[in-house]
Formats: sequence, C-alpha cells, structure tokens
Amino acid sequence: MRHPDDEPHRPSGASPAPARSLGDALAWLDRHVNLEALDANLSQRGGSDGLERVRRLMEAMGDPQRTYPVVHVTGTNGKGSTSRLITLLLQAQGLVVGTYTSPHLESVNERVAVGGAPIADDELAGVLASLEELERFLLRQGGAGALASAPTWFELLTAAALRHFADEAVSAAVVEVGVGGMVDATNVVDAAVAVLTNVELDHVDVLGGTRASIAREKAGIVKAGSIVVVGETDPDLVEIVAERGRTVGAEALWRRDLDFACTANELAHGGRQLDLRTPGAGYEGLFLPLHGAHQGDNAAVAVAAAEAFFGSPLAEEVVAEAFAEATVPGRLEVVARHPVVVLDGAHNPAGAASLGAALADDFAAAERVVLVMGCLRGRDPAELLGAIGPERLALVVACTPPSPRALPAAAVVEAAGRCSVAAVEADSLEVALRQAVESVGEQGLVVVTGSLYVVGAARALLRRR
Repeated sequence: MRHPDDEPHRPSGASPAPARSLGDALAWLDRHVNLEALDANLSQRGGSDGLERVRRLMEAMGDPQRTYPVVHVTGTNGKGSTSRLITLLLQAQGLVVGTYTSPHLESVNERVAVGGAPIADDELAGVLASLEELERFLLRQGGAGALASAPTWFELLTAAALRHFADEAVSAAVVEVGVGGMVDATNVVDAAVAVLTNVELDHVDVLGGTRASIAREKAGIVKAGSIVVVGETDPDLVEIVAERGRTVGAEALWRRDLDFACTANELAHGGRQLDLRTPGAGYEGLFLPLHGAHQGDNAAVAVAAAEAFFGSPLAEEVVAEAFAEATVPGRLEVVARHPVVVLDGAHNPAGAASLGAALADDFAAAERVVLVMGCLRGRDPAELLGAIGPERLALVVACTPPSPRALPAAAVVEAAGRCSVAAVEADSLEVALRQAVESVGEQGLVVVTGSLYVVGAARALLRRR
C-alpha cells in the first residue's frame, strides 16, 4: 500500500487535491503555529527576511497573487473598515473583488471573501487540502525551493486566500495586513495601491516601541509603481513613508488633508453624513451607515484608494451606492435594541478613544452605559477605560475572553477600580451579557469591547438568541 507521503506532487496548474471535510482541513491548519493565539514574538515569522516560507509556497503554486492587481491595506486602526469600503467601491464599478481580512469574529471563512461572500466550506476545505499536499512535498524535497520549516497558520491561510482569488479569476483583490507590513505574510503581493490608515502604538514588542519604528514597518508594503495613500497626518511619520516610496520607486504619494480629506462629518440617523475631497473630485452629502466620526477618515482614505486604483474619479452615485451597503461587523456594530447592544473590538488606546468619542456623539442619548469587557494579556484595561472615558460608564462587567492569551476577569475589575468605575466579575461571557442587559434598562446601552475574541463570541451568542 502506498503511504500518503509517497504520493507524487501535483503541479500547480492541476486539479485540486481530493475533497475532504472542512473540519479535517481546519484541524490540519490548527496543527501549525498560530501566532494570533499564542504569547509569541511575532517577529519570528519567517526566514532571513520574514517572508521565505510564504514566498516558497506561492512560487510552488505559480505565484497566483500576480494574476490580479492588489490594494494592500495596513495601519494600526481602521484597516478592516477601510478594506471593506474599498471593496464596495471597486464592486460598485463592476469588478469581481477578492477580500482578505483578519481576524475573524465567528468563522475563519469570513477572512476570505469574493464578491462580499465568505468562501464556501467545500472551497476552503479544497484549497487547504491542496496546501497540505504542497507543504508535505516542499518539506520533503531538497534544493533551493524546499521549506526549511513548516509555515505558520497565518502564512498558510494567506496562501490559501491568494490562491483562491486566482482560481475565482477576481478582477482585483483587497488584502489587509495581519501585523505591521514589511514581514507580514501578505507582503508577497505587489501593491498597485498601498494604503496606510494611521500609525499608533500597538504590537510594540514586534514592531518597536515608537511610532516611527511602527511607521517604517508598515511602509514596507510600498512597492515599485505603487500609488501610496496615507491617512496618517503626522509629518514625520508621513516622511518615513515618502522615503520608502522614493527608495523603491513608488509612482505617487497621496496625503490626507493635502491631497484628499473628509471635509464635513456630521451625525446622521444610523450613521454619518460626509463630504469628501480627493485629487480628482468632490463628493457631498454622502450617507455612510457606520457609527463613529473616525469612519469619515476611513471613508476618505477608501475613496482616494479607489480613485488611485482606477486612475480617475468615481461618479458620485457610484460612491453613494457603495457606501449604502457598508457594514463592518464588530466595529461599533449595533446588534440589539431595547436595550441597545453595541459590539466594538477596540483593544488599544487609539481604538478605545474612538469608541469613547462615539459614546459621546452617536450614542449620547443613552441613559446608562454598561461595559462588558474582556482583554488579552499584554493589554492594560485601565488604559483602555481611561481612553473610553470612565465618567461615561455606570458599570463594567468583566469576563475572561475565550483565548489562551486571556487576561483574567479579576484584572479588569481591579483596573476599573483604579479608574473609579464600579465593576463586577462574571463567570462567563454569557453571564456577563445577561448581567449587563438586566442592569442597564431598556433605555440604556450595553457595549461589548476589549478584545475581538470577546466581540466575536458575543456576536455568536446574540445571533443565536
């Protein structure tokens, strides 16, 4: 009987590997190092330049990521929202668009979408089965094309997404960076448009302890010929990106407030009313059904990126049509009424400050605000509460996130005490949600935040109800 390891390698253009269940495929994927779920130094992501393994995977598949143009999106906050808006704008122009985002909230399928629809279970199982076979071959063979070590979970899923987009013959792909940029697995793409939303202190153990070091890492997605769209406005940080562009031969650099801007941003029922300006056009009175004033800046970046991609302005009705479809799960997402329940994955001080601003603006009518909060190790819940605004909070219900990196709920209670906010500890997220809803009253507001692990689990619980 032939051993599975002795099966011949299938060439990159051949049919996919035999079908298997998604459960089996994900079990194989989960046997790889998943740096999102571990206390690990994410800088140890590859070989000499951090991209060796994923490059070899892509080369063995015939570099499918080179068969379509890419908008590559990085930034500390807002990159998920901006990626979704860019996708909608490209689709409104008639393109078939693949979108790769991270992390997911409820299902890994969410990370890989074509035409806005998550990859089907059988398709994800098939592409992962192909990668399992390819990995086995590359680990066994010798020579320059071999893998010296097994790829990580994120490297494999990135390769799966980029291969799937080629198989689906997408017109374009919007690819969100996982962490940083320079040595992130997604940086095997060559960006036609490179987007940097902003630069704040986050993942400092990986990217460095200064905004300048983080900007240099994120600027690594800029390639020769890229049009670079920069939402960050600090001139010193923008210059770091500009220098990267000059070094590699980027085509152009578009700067927020100079080349494009959100010139009006008003609260509207269910979202924001925006005026935007880009190098090629002005767009007035756009309704964006997303909460938070910061979404105006994300919208300006997205429209500028789409204009850079097409090389011309978009018709105002195209932008209005795209924005009307905008949803961003887990980012100031309203999932229930009476009381209003909002999910927001803010997990760093800048994100928490945006949440606090939204509480003061979009949700100012709430009579009582109760926070359901769970954080991961390495986060300071007192810092997050301080950014949200302790004076806005009647109660914090602390829970432990469903993650091996979870910070105990007791630490959140202790941090709330230091911020002079009443807090209680719940045995589980389900109990925390029930306590928060019961304590807030029908005219109050429950906000679930602190970690996307908590937000994703809460979303699943509330949807089942």
